[in-house]
Amino acid sequence: MDASAYFDDELEDHAAVLAATRASTKDTFLAMLDAWAHSVQQGRKILFFGNGGSAADAQHLSAELVVRFIKDRAPIPAIALNTDTSALTAGANDMGYDAVFARQVEALGQPGDVAVGLSTSGTSPNVVAALKMARSKSMVTMAFTGRDGGVMPEIADHALIVPAQSTRRIQEMHITLGHMLCGALELKLNLAQA
Repeated sequence: MDASAYFDDELEDHAAVLAATRASTKDTFLAMLDAWAHSVQQGRKILFFGNGGSAADAQHLSAELVVRFIKDRAPIPAIALNTDTSALTAGANDMGYDAVFARQVEALGQPGDVAVGLSTSGTSPNVVAALKMARSKSMVTMAFTGRDGGVMPEIADHALIVPAQSTRRIQEMHITLGHMLCGALELKLNLAQA
């Protein structure tokens, strides 16, 4: 294996996906930002959920909102549903893994809240089920996905689709776009002023 070539190839691939993402997601990004801001201004909350690396991103973005991103400020209500191990394991045991996020959305979601499902394929059954539940509760539904979007764009009010096939590249763009949404939200709501 040529580690030097691998290093260069990976960064070139990342740069290409970054350029394609920049060219294809700006309008959706701005619409998501407006929806996040409207929800927060109405005293609502943002629920994140995903599996594996997407679960890590959900937890990461929730923490950025609850604690801080750019500067100290008032907390923004956000929850990563995949962090409650008791609810996850009880739900998986009693209802099946496909229902673990939908059940939490049913319990915690309110009209006007935002539900953000993350799935690189756009087909994760438990993420899809949660978005459907969120829609039935008059929540704003959002998808972070990749490839061809899977089925999530059909059930999401807004879908950020990273134009890549590789899971790692899609996840890299998800956390980048998520960070950008957190920062832009603070700025839009004038929460990050000096």
